Amino acid sequence: MSTPQIEIQIIASLVALACAIPGVFLVLRKMAMISDAISHAILPGIVVGFILTNSINSPLLIVLAALTGVLTVTVVELISKTRLVKEDAAIGLVFPALFSIGVILISKGVGNIHLDTDSVLLGELAFAPFDRLVVSGVDIGPKSAWVMGAILIINLLFTLVFFKELKISTFDPGLAKSLGFVPVILNYALMSTVSITTVGAFDAVGAILVVAFMIAPAATAYLITDRLKIMIFLAALIGVIAAISGYWMARFLDASIAGSMATMCGIIFLFVFLTGSKRGIISVIRRKYKQKFEFAQMTLVMHIENHSGENDDINERRKIHLKDHFGWDEKFIDKVAHLSVTSKLLEINDNVFSITYKGKQFVDAANSLVTARYHPGFAVLRKEFSIFAG
Repeated sequence: MSTPQIEIQIIASLVALACAIPGVFLVLRKMAMISDAISHAILPGIVVGFILTNSINSPLLIVLAALTGVLTVTVVELISKTRLVKEDAAIGLVFPALFSIGVILISKGVGNIHLDTDSVLLGELAFAPFDRLVVSGVDIGPKSAWVMGAILIINLLFTLVFFKELKISTFDPGLAKSLGFVPVILNYALMSTVSITTVGAFDAVGAILVVAFMIAPAATAYLITDRLKIMIFLAALIGVIAAISGYWMARFLDASIAGSMATMCGIIFLFVFLTGSKRGIISVIRRKYKQKFEFAQMTLVMHIENHSGENDDINERRKIHLKDHFGWDEKFIDKVAHLSVTSKLLEINDNVFSITYKGKQFVDAANSLVTARYHPGFAVLRKEFSIFAG
């Protein structure tokens, strides 16, 4: 690989890492679309900064972009609090207005430079290695790599210092407020990091890829784990994998690098969405299928137990009786009966069921499960019940 190829992958990986950290909190707070709003709405801040400084390299651009991002969140919250429109509608009202202002300012005031809407939206990673940072005559690497590296450190420090506060305010804002935290200030600080990350990545990858890196890896990690620290780590790892694999996909297809990386983010999410062991569609379907038969087993075994006394009618335990008693079709009855006999919960002779010792334990576990559904030990009982169910 050539040096520019390596540098492109490093820059993209740094963007993915920097975006993953605030992205997790946006997904958990159900504010994913606010990242798209900010990535577009900060455009007027960038343009105003350029007009004031006549330089696209001035730190003032990042400051004004961050302030515009906070302004976006503030206006969205103010509109939402009126309860005349919902938050998603408020986002849809605010960010097109601000983005349109930025487009007008570009077309009328700064149309003679390379700060245009195409570069803002799409970016071009292929050119990022050629924009070098030179200090005292020494070339120390691509400017984008240093900018994104600095932003990554800022995001890491912010998360490490305020991790407890962010965690509590994300999952229980009421508790955070009662403990003396100020969720609103934390929210604005988080939105500021989102704004800074977005504007820092503008020149290299564009707004579209920023949104992809900020939301898709975090949403994918959310499907895998419920633990916040692991979720952040997985989101960062998935983002880096998407960045590197997307680059080689673009090289193989001779396509847009940013587009290929965003596509890989989507492909990885789709794969986990379908096959994830915790919340994947296939796993959910299998779990519901298993629970259906577990419940049917519990119903059957408890029915047999309830009619196993000496004075009970033996017909209540006949296989043919179950069709009328439960309304099950014959195939389903055969399946449940087979599972119950295989699990040694029941025995069957001449189409008459009888309960085993293990079946009696199963009934006791099932009764405890129903009684203690909201008890702290419910998870343990649920596990024991599954063991009895085979």
